[in-house]
Amino acid sequence: MNSDELNIIEAKPDSSLDRVNSANSVGEIPPPDPERMLELLKSTAAPDRMLAARAFCELEDRRSIPLLIELLDDVCPLIRVSTTYALGRNTDSTAVEPLIELLRKDFNGYVRKGIVWALGNSKDRRAVRPLIQALKTDISAVRLWAASGLAQVAPLEYEDIIAAIPPLIYGLRRDDIAPVRSNCAWAIGQLCRELPSNVVYATAIDALIESLVEDDDFSVKDDARSAILKVGDPAGLQMIEELEFEGLI
Repeated sequence: MNSDELNIIEAKPDSSLDRVNSANSVGEIPPPDPERMLELLKSTAAPDRMLAARAFCELEDRRSIPLLIELLDDVCPLIRVSTTYALGRNTDSTAVEPLIELLRKDFNGYVRKGIVWALGNSKDRRAVRPLIQALKTDISAVRLWAASGLAQVAPLEYEDIIAAIPPLIYGLRRDDIAPVRSNCAWAIGQLCRELPSNVVYATAIDALIESLVEDDDFSVKDDARSAILKVGDPAGLQMIEELEFEGLI
């Protein structure tokens, strides 16, 4: 595993574990002053920019968005990481294309991980294709959040759901990293709830059943089972009942 490979966090998109945590516990110290943090975003000192970008991972202020977009090109990767998470909190359509461009060219895995998290939160269908590409080709931690991001963005349009399902199925069946397979199962379950009973739907359900029966990792089996239960597919529910009766799950 090279130095760019990141630790996997087994969590869903709403988890606070994958966000840049505030340095202070709630109630101990007052939250940062937005006015002061806006000024620090423009500072020539890297520590100031870092502090301000981290603050806007928690603060929501639309005035920060153009300044944060500018910081996506910061020479310091730590600032770029914090900035991507800040733009995942302070979402705006104007940030989508800069985030996509940075995903294409940034060599830092932590930065790309923050980008896919922000793109998933953007609820902008322009993010679908870059997230699919990340799911297919990026490092494991980025693939993990690309799968989750697709479940958040793809439901905007039926054609995006149809485009997202095949790479998610491939990830569920073939990815070497169990948490990535788990997130693919979860994402497939979310998207199947938006689909009519067609060939794509049937193929996705078959993939969930296959993982439920054949995957070696219990967490993947559990996420596949949960996805089937949420969709309520009759064939999937019957398979769960049979496996439970046989004591296999």
